Amino acid sequence: MAGRHGVRALAAAAQWDERPTLPQQNRLYLEVLSWPRQDVVVTEQGNGIAAGVKNVSAGYVRPYQLHGSIGPSCAVAQVQDGTTTVWTHSQGVFPLRKALAELLGQGDDKVRCIHVEGSGCYGHNAADDVAGDAALLAQALPGRPVRVQWMREDEHMWEPYGPPMVTGLQAALDASGTITSWRFEVWSNTHNQRPGKAGDLLAGQHVARAFPPSPPKPGQQPEGAGDRNSIPLYAIPNLQVLHHFIPGMPLRVSALRSLGAYMNVFSIESFMDEVARAAAADPVAFRLKHLQDARAQEVIRVAAARFGWDGWHRQPGRGRGFAFARYKNLAAYCAIACEVEVRRDTGELSVLRVVAAVDSGEVASPDGVRNQMEGGIVQSTSWTLSEEVRFDTTRVLSRDWAGYPILRFPRVPQSVEVHIVPRPGQPFLGTGEAAQGPMSAALANAVADATGVRVRQLPLTRDRLRQALAA
Repeated sequence: MAGRHGVRALAAAAQWDERPTLPQQNRLYLEVLSWPRQDVVVTEQGNGIAAGVKNVSAGYVRPYQLHGSIGPSCAVAQVQDGTTTVWTHSQGVFPLRKALAELLGQGDDKVRCIHVEGSGCYGHNAADDVAGDAALLAQALPGRPVRVQWMREDEHMWEPYGPPMVTGLQAALDASGTITSWRFEVWSNTHNQRPGKAGDLLAGQHVARAFPPSPPKPGQQPEGAGDRNSIPLYAIPNLQVLHHFIPGMPLRVSALRSLGAYMNVFSIESFMDEVARAAAADPVAFRLKHLQDARAQEVIRVAAARFGWDGWHRQPGRGRGFAFARYKNLAAYCAIACEVEVRRDTGELSVLRVVAAVDSGEVASPDGVRNQMEGGIVQSTSWTLSEEVRFDTTRVLSRDWAGYPILRFPRVPQSVEVHIVPRPGQPFLGTGEAAQGPMSAALANAVADATGVRVRQLPLTRDRLRQALAA
């Protein structure tokens, strides 16, 4: 409590030099397209993009998003006999030790990091930053353990965010309704600035002799970062995928769960529905038509069958959506069907049921697989319906849960089923983060099916839906 009083007293006495260094929020995506970039060809095959009997194009955007860990970050540090010990819930204690050693001007052998359970990271939140704060403060009080806990506004305003992204897609269809060419572009910053250097810690950037952060770098395929899951698994003869890597950002960014896969799968699978509509094809049949991977086809068939896709009956205000991806194109296969209800007058959206199928290879713990899938579905629902960092030209405005609403219990999907495709004897693929992308697109596709209106800007908030429906 004394620490909180001290922080408040300092805040009241401080004089801030604020300058308008942030873009206007309503121009964020235009700014993203205009920032300096490095163009990387992720993949290219065939003869490039050619006109077809029908041509379809669309673009999608995603805002800055928080990790939204319900518990704020915390660390304890103690200096004893010249060694600094830090108890931390960082996801990477060895890279953190290296960063802390540089921050303190000590050798690695003089810093010890011990992992303890704390609030979930879901990527790279402020767990490492608060460890840096505690380590610095502990130097002034040798022998005494120093506990530092960030408050809610600290976490929301200073943690590294998931970066905004812009995608653009083009596809051409032949007379049989088959995709003959596909072009995907993604504009994105780095998705990984985890500590390894002192400048990757917030404290390292604000000490008297500041350390520079590590230079941002694009990810490397096949896993990728901003371009993760940018290559569709569908068999398309003429294909081009471009990553417009943006080195600089006005707000600090790093890893948020699934990195660029959430947005890239959202874009690809939303677009697949738009292209299927142009081809006058059923969305599930259209996906199966363009897949050669037998395991991908099976996971789609299982999800569609368990949902009752072919026997589904339309009701006023209700819609269904479908999406599929293989996470990183090398991990678990995931297909999701969902049903929603949308009130046109208010934009209120209810997720009535979600049916997922997953192929993770051989399964050691079926309950663990279901937990991963259910957690990913709920988290993705929150991202897709609610989450967006708000700011003006001088500061972040999303200081608390009122300014950054996350999914509450009344909006959680009313029913979630997870069906595991058994693969005994097959290599383990891993299920973590497999559901986030497909869930976002299945949800958006269901909204478009229910309303006849396609909203391409995340999140699909009540206000955004209401405005789209009123247009």
